[in-house]
Amino acid sequence: MQDAQHWQQQAQHCYQQGDYRQAAQYYEQAIEAAPQEKAYYWQYGLMLLCAGEVAEAQTAWLMAMLEGNPQQVEQWNLELIRHLEEAAQYHTQQAQYSLAQTLRQQIQEINPTDINNLLHLLQLAIHHKTYTGSEIAEWEMPELLTATPSPSINFDLLLATLSQVLQYAPLSPSSLDFAQASLPHIPPQQTFSTLTVLVNAATEIGHFRRRSDIAAKLIEIALQLAPNNADLVNLLAQFYQNSEQYEKGIEKARQYTTLVESLPDRVFASLGLLRALMNTGGHWQEAFSHFQEHQTLLQSLIEHPPETLTTVQVSILYQAYFFAPYFQDTPQTNRYYHNQIAQLCQANAAQLHQELYDKFQQNHKDRHLSRKNKKKLKIGYISYCFKSHSVGWLARWLIQHHNREEFELYGYLITATEVEDDLTKWYIQQFDYLYQSKHFLQLAEAIHNDEIDILIELDSLTVDTTCRVISYQPAPLQITWLGWDASGVPTIDYYLADQYVLPENAEQYYQEKIIRLPQSYVAVDGFEVGVPTLRREDLNIEPDAVLFFSAQKGYKRHIDTIRLQLQIIKAVPTSYFIIKGVADAEQVKATFHQLAEEVGLDQNRLRFLDTDPTEMIHRANLSLMDVVLDTYPYNGATTTLETLWVGVPLVTQVGEQFSARNSYTMLMNAGVEEGIAWTDEEYIKWGIKLGTNAALRQQVTQKLRESRKTAPLWNGRQFTREVEQAYWQIWNKYLVDS
Repeated sequence: MQDAQHWQQQAQHCYQQGDYRQAAQYYEQAIEAAPQEKAYYWQYGLMLLCAGEVAEAQTAWLMAMLEGNPQQVEQWNLELIRHLEEAAQYHTQQAQYSLAQTLRQQIQEINPTDINNLLHLLQLAIHHKTYTGSEIAEWEMPELLTATPSPSINFDLLLATLSQVLQYAPLSPSSLDFAQASLPHIPPQQTFSTLTVLVNAATEIGHFRRRSDIAAKLIEIALQLAPNNADLVNLLAQFYQNSEQYEKGIEKARQYTTLVESLPDRVFASLGLLRALMNTGGHWQEAFSHFQEHQTLLQSLIEHPPETLTTVQVSILYQAYFFAPYFQDTPQTNRYYHNQIAQLCQANAAQLHQELYDKFQQNHKDRHLSRKNKKKLKIGYISYCFKSHSVGWLARWLIQHHNREEFELYGYLITATEVEDDLTKWYIQQFDYLYQSKHFLQLAEAIHNDEIDILIELDSLTVDTTCRVISYQPAPLQITWLGWDASGVPTIDYYLADQYVLPENAEQYYQEKIIRLPQSYVAVDGFEVGVPTLRREDLNIEPDAVLFFSAQKGYKRHIDTIRLQLQIIKAVPTSYFIIKGVADAEQVKATFHQLAEEVGLDQNRLRFLDTDPTEMIHRANLSLMDVVLDTYPYNGATTTLETLWVGVPLVTQVGEQFSARNSYTMLMNAGVEEGIAWTDEEYIKWGIKLGTNAALRQQVTQKLRESRKTAPLWNGRQFTREVEQAYWQIWNKYLVDS
C-alpha cells in the first residue's frame, strides 16, 4: 500500500506539472501495487483524458467497472464524476479552459442530466466562441431546469450562465426558453440581481441590436418576478411600441402612469403615454387632449422643481417636451419649455458628478494657452446615428469632404456593438480616431482626454445619452447640428442653421447662439437609388391617374394636415393618395377613412403601402409618384431631400418653428419655389395646381434635375467649406473671449 501511495504522489506531481502521460504511468504502477483501490483507476483514466487519449481513458474506466454489480457501478460512476468535477474546477482556475471543457464533456456523457455541469459547459462554449445557440435545446436544459429541485442547482452559476447566454446569443429563441425556465429557481433575495441581468440584456437587445420584439419578451419574463415594477412596465411599453405592438404599448403606458408618484416620474410616464398614442398614427384626438395635460404637468415641474433628481430622472426628463413640435407651431412656447427643462436637468447632472464637471472646466482653462496659434483643430462628432438612419445618411458628406490638413476628426459612436451596418463601417473608416461606448461618463471622459477643441452633437433631444455627455461640457466649444432641433442644454454654445430654416426673430427664444450658414444648413452630394419594385398595376391604378404621396412616421401626421391633403385629392380628378410610413397600419387606415368620409372623398382613392426593405428601394419607388404632400407642423427632412433628388414636386406648408421650415429651406436651396405654401389655403391651392397641371409638374421636375449641377443643396463640398469657416470663426472668438 505504501508503494501505491508513493506512485500516487509521483503521479500528482507530474499532473500539476502538466506531464499527463508520465502521471498516467505512475498511476498504472499504483494500480499494480493496490488493484483494489478504485480511485487509482479513476485517476489513471483522468490522466489519459488530459493527455488527449479519450478512448483509452474510457476503456480504463470501463474495465475497472466490469466486475461490479449495478449498485457498485452506480456508486463508482458517482466517484468518477467527483474526480472529473474536481479536475474541471482545477483546470478552470488555471485558465486551462479547453481541458476543463473536455472533462465536463466526459461528465456529460456519464450523466447527461447534471444541470450544473451543463451550465459550466455553456459558459465554456461561450468562452471558446463555439456556442451556437442550439445547445440549450439539444441538451434539453429548459426541461431539466423544470424537473430539477432548486436546492440541487447552483444559483450563482445559473445566473452567471444566463447573463452570458443573453450577451452572447440574445436573439436565439432558446435563450428566452432558458430565461423562462430559470425563474422558479430564483430565491427572493436574488430577485434584484436577476432583474438586473434581464433588464441589461433587454436594453441592449432592444436599443442597440434593434430587436425590440425579443427585448419585450425578456421584460415579460422579468415582470413575472416583479409584476408591479414601474420601471419594467415602462420598458415593456417602449419595446411594444418599437416592435409595432402598438395597442399593447398603449396598455402598458397607461399602467405605468398608475405606478409612479413623484412629479418627475409622473412627467415621464405622461410622456410615455403620449409617445404610445402618437406612434400609432391613429389616436390623434386622445393624444392632443393628453398633450394639454402633459404640458400642465411640465409647468408644475418648472414652478416646483425638486431639490434633486436621480441619474435616471435626469436622463429621461431631457425629452419631456419632445412631441410639442408635432402638435403646435409655437416656437416661443416650445423653446421656453425646452430651455427650462434642460436647465433643470443641467443643474442636477452637474451636481450628480460635480468632480467630473469641475475637472473638465478647470482643464479647459489650463489648456487654453496651449490651444493658441493652432493650425489644426480637433473636431469631435458624437451621435447614436452613425448608421443607416436619416442623420447618418445626411452627415456623411460633411465628414467625407472635411479638409484633413486643418481638421482632425474624432468620432464618438454611441453604440454597444462594434459594427452596426455598412454605413457604420464607412464612418469608422472616415474618422481619424474613433471611440465607441453606450455609457455617457465613458464618452465624456474620452472626449475630454482627447482634448477636443469643438464637439458637434448630431442627436439633440432624440438620444438622452448624448444630452448627458454634452451636459458635462467635455469640450470647450459645443455645437448642435442636424439631429432634430436645438436641445436647450445650457452647455451648448452654438446651433447651426441658415437664413430660411429659422425666422429672423429666432435668437429671441433660443438659448444657443445661432450660426446662420451662408446658404443651407445641410447639403448632400446625392443619394443612392435602387431598382423600383412598385408599379401602378400593383396598386390597381390606371396609367393616367395622378399619384399624390406621403411617407412619414405616424406621429408626423397631424390630423388637420390630413384633412387638407384629402381635400386636395378630392379636388383633383382621377387622383389617388399613396400613404406609407411606420405606424399602426389599421389605425392609420381607420383615421384616413374616417376623415375621407368627412370631406366626401371616396375611400377607394386611398392606397396604403408597407415600408420598403431598404432606403434605396424607397427612393426608386418615389419616381412613380407625381406629387409629394409634406406634413405640417413637422415637415419631412431626409424624406424631403430624397423627394427633391429624384425630381418629384413637393407641396409644403411653412411655419415658424425649425421643424416647420425644413422643406422650405431645402426647396429654396434647390432653386424651386413652386409648392411653398404659407397658409392652409395656399397648401390646398398648390396641391391642386400641381395635381392638375402636368406641364407645371414637368417644369418643376426639370428644375430639380438641373439643380443637381449648381444648387447649394447638392454641393456637399461647398457646404463643408462653409461649415469649416464657421468652426474657425467661433474658435478664434473663443480664444479672444477666454
